[in-house]
Amino acid sequence: MRARRRGRRLSRMRGEGRVRRYILDRIRERGALHMTLIDPDKTGPEEAAEIGRAAYRSGTSAIMVGGSIGVSESMTDEIVLAIKREIDIPVILFPGSPTALSRHADALWFISVLNSQNPYFITGAQMQGAFIVKRYGLEALSLGYIIVGVGGAVSIVSYTRPLPFNKPEIVAAYALAAEYIGFDFIYLEGGSGGKPVPAEAVALVRKAVSIPILVGGGIRDPETAYRLVRAGADIVVTGTIVEESSNVEDALRGIVEAVEKGARDRVKG
Repeated sequence: MRARRRGRRLSRMRGEGRVRRYILDRIRERGALHMTLIDPDKTGPEEAAEIGRAAYRSGTSAIMVGGSIGVSESMTDEIVLAIKREIDIPVILFPGSPTALSRHADALWFISVLNSQNPYFITGAQMQGAFIVKRYGLEALSLGYIIVGVGGAVSIVSYTRPLPFNKPEIVAAYALAAEYIGFDFIYLEGGSGGKPVPAEAVALVRKAVSIPILVGGGIRDPETAYRLVRAGADIVVTGTIVEESSNVEDALRGIVEAVEKGARDRVKG
């Protein structure tokens, strides 16, 4: 019941762009926030509901649902519905393909993989999914997706040549181009299971752009989350940690607290 009461703010919001407003309001209020990523290929509905409850109690601001491979619409539906029965914070799709959409979600990241070598992942898949998004009435959050470092499975699937960690100026150039094109958010992806995006790269991107920056991939401890937010990240996304941790709530609470501390120290600095 506590989770339901604390989440009423989203339920009261109505009309177009409610999830976008929710995210931007939280960034303004808190300085930065945390989102939990659940992969339907690795997590069943019951486990997803349990993770959702634990993540909510830890202070996460939204649940993202998606994966790079092996995810169908029915799998996504089951995960989204299981989570939404338990908590009332946004459930946002993070689709690896147009087949992984769900009409039951609150919104989706409408992703363009900016440094893919295959146009399909820049505009082709987006064209295929656009009318499905419209038909389902999903709120689309436009996201310029930039893969860096090793890149992980997502770089292989999306035919991407990841940008090297030691070339942060190129990462910043891609991010600025994304803002000029008109994206509302930027995602810096280090790849699941790999090394996190360096704080130096995040800081350079922060100087270049004015839109919110999401950072994900390889973030497994509070210290890393703190450094990324202190450098300029607005949203920290963690996924692997909820699959590997024996105590999801405690693991995420430490990261959420680090995100909040990073935001406070960034303001002071």
